[in-house]
Amino acid sequence: MGKPRLCHRGRGGAPLSGAGAGPRVPSKRAPAARVTVRIIIPAMREGRLVRAIGRFDLTALTVNGVIGSSIFGMPAVLAALTGAWSPLAVLLGAAGILSIVLCHAEVASRFREPGGTYLYARVAFGGFVGFQAGWLGFWIRVTSMGANLNVFVSYLAELAPAVASPPGRVLAMVVVTALVTAVNVRGVRQSARTVDLFAVAKVAPLVGLVLLGVWRIRPEVLATQAVASPDWTQAVLLLVFAYGGFEAALIPAGEVRDPRRDAAFSLLVALAIVTAVYMLVQLAVVGLVPHAAGARAAVAAAYGVLLGTAGLTLASLAAMVSTYGWTLGSVLTSPRIVYSMAERGDLPAWLAHVHPRFRTPDLAIFTYAGAGLLFGWSGGFAANATLSAIVRLVTYGLVCAALVALRRRPDVEPAAFRLRAGWPVAALGLSFCGWLVATRTFAQAWILFALIALGAALWGAAGRGRGPGRAAKG
Repeated sequence: MGKPRLCHRGRGGAPLSGAGAGPRVPSKRAPAARVTVRIIIPAMREGRLVRAIGRFDLTALTVNGVIGSSIFGMPAVLAALTGAWSPLAVLLGAAGILSIVLCHAEVASRFREPGGTYLYARVAFGGFVGFQAGWLGFWIRVTSMGANLNVFVSYLAELAPAVASPPGRVLAMVVVTALVTAVNVRGVRQSARTVDLFAVAKVAPLVGLVLLGVWRIRPEVLATQAVASPDWTQAVLLLVFAYGGFEAALIPAGEVRDPRRDAAFSLLVALAIVTAVYMLVQLAVVGLVPHAAGARAAVAAAYGVLLGTAGLTLASLAAMVSTYGWTLGSVLTSPRIVYSMAERGDLPAWLAHVHPRFRTPDLAIFTYAGAGLLFGWSGGFAANATLSAIVRLVTYGLVCAALVALRRRPDVEPAAFRLRAGWPVAALGLSFCGWLVATRTFAQAWILFALIALGAALWGAAGRGRGPGRAAKG
């Protein structure tokens, strides 16, 4: 990474000094401009991407990044672990993830460039740690996409049995991937609007279940959910995966109109929405479905109690909408990791190519979508979801540590959202992530260490003398 240069900015963000511009003297007719300091990374070139994502779009992206396949598989497992008290487990999981979300909110409010966790770790800890954050972040998103593709195909097979065959499964995944890729290549503005629609569409049937179901909760059904030995620890671990994905909305900051202002708002509002939906859906399931722990599709079973066969069909369609919408949003946000790394010289320059007409990182989008399709085809939901959850803990911990590191850096732009008691919150987030990693077995965690080692080898092969960036021209 080339040495960052300092750029003094006046009101409106115009550079007062820097490459290609001499110092400006404030006009006698205007008051002196307030000067702030901002790190400028030479590899990034402002204006190559279109800033078309507004505050509502960013909030919808965040909700869409969290609510995917988990809500349709989570209720039965939580009921098996904590019984009728499982709605409380949902709230405990939200409390645990809150410290991590708050750390992301402050750190993200310092940056306007794309990259998310990769960018934060790179500025806070240097090129190698940043590369590892981006490298791991890529695999988090790829494996999550693979998991969601499998859930989509499973529910589609309930309505179209031919999809259950191996050729039908592959064809369905290819068609879904091609559709979401085409939408995202054609432009971020259209993609953001489409994600807005899917965010509403995926939440609507869940809200419908709550509105129809909470009035019909029966005490005798709740009594059937008794668990001899509740396992609260395992329930919280499951919920960490269920709440994961909020960080993906921070990746395309280069296409957000005002990312420093909107990041914290979107993260916190989205967490509140997701928590309310998760908790109320869980309450409806354990109050409507007897012995919910044994239900193969608990949300569909709850709709079946309410609406009969039509409810089962509606729930299957809702699961397909949810997973398709998640995949659409993932192909919008996640390729920006690859694009950002290529902009800074950590990956081949062709991955930073921008489509000359649509102004989107088209080759990064194709690369990400192809990798997600490959993992979806080669592995099932459980394998992809487990890997995604374990690797995610490392990147969460890096952002918590970055909050402390960036507060000590006077050369980094001040946080637009400054967290009170930031250091204790960061320590809590780090401890939470460390505890979760420490409780994993070697059989679950070895792939994490393998990915880190492979990333280190790639970094070493590229050499430490990499330039400030090799961005390809669009």
